[in-house]
Amino acid sequence: MHLYEHQFKAMGTLCQLRLFAASAEQAQQTIAAVVADVERLEAKYSRYRPSSLLSQINEHAAQGSSLSVDDETAYLLDYAHTCYQQSAGLFDISSGLLRQAWDFKQQRIPSQPQLATLLPRVGWHHIHWQRPQLQFNMAGMELDFGGIVKEYAADRAATLCQQHGQHHALINLGGDIRVTGPQADGTPWHIGLSNPANPEQALCTLALQQGALASSGDYQRCIDINGVRYSHILNPKTGWPTQGLAAVSVLADHCVVAGSVSTIAMLKGEAGKAWLQELGLPHWWVDGRGECGGSLVKENIKQA
Repeated sequence: MHLYEHQFKAMGTLCQLRLFAASAEQAQQTIAAVVADVERLEAKYSRYRPSSLLSQINEHAAQGSSLSVDDETAYLLDYAHTCYQQSAGLFDISSGLLRQAWDFKQQRIPSQPQLATLLPRVGWHHIHWQRPQLQFNMAGMELDFGGIVKEYAADRAATLCQQHGQHHALINLGGDIRVTGPQADGTPWHIGLSNPANPEQALCTLALQQGALASSGDYQRCIDINGVRYSHILNPKTGWPTQGLAAVSVLADHCVVAGSVSTIAMLKGEAGKAWLQELGLPHWWVDGRGECGGSLVKENIKQA
């Protein structure tokens, strides 16, 4: 068994696939299948492509009309609905509309009147979802699968690796990681967890043999104004960035679960610490003061 690596860009980020295969031909077949599927999902759910299914959905959202969706999209909507319920409305795929007020490239924060014009059109409760029919009960809405699709793509990639007989693979889609098994010699993969104060630096290293790891943090995209950091993770109820936690990483069997849990914890702020503890999934957090905690600190993590 030999280690093969492939890097590619998709979904606005750098992606990496590392796998052990018996031959270069086997490895290339698996890599081609994974890349093709990630690109398929990007084309289907990108909010930047006018031809995407998401753009078609958002045309109906803007009009306040309804449409039928395919089974794959229905799965994502079912999961989004579950996240909305379990987060008491904090995880809301209709909150992407708030990007119209928040321009992180221009380094400015919106006024309250700007947010006030958008907030009435944010809310999953304005949507009636019953497979396969998606009904928008208010015009001027917008959906964004950004908090689900990349993680779903990582899970899909793991399934494709296994279908191609590759049971020793690591998929990394911009920090959303899924592992199909340990390295060929049985040793775990070692994954660095970033320091929110300096994302290029790893605070610690996690040994992972199976499952998924996803992280959410205010360091991924933010602006600093007058010493205050404003995260891209926006509370759909207030329109303002979450505060209290700087980063959260979660281990789960599936990347889509790890990703949504880490995002919900960030949205809960300081209360996210207790929520993660109660949930019981292995996790690690860094708060706004730079203090670290969580069950992973005491388990298979080594300080970098």
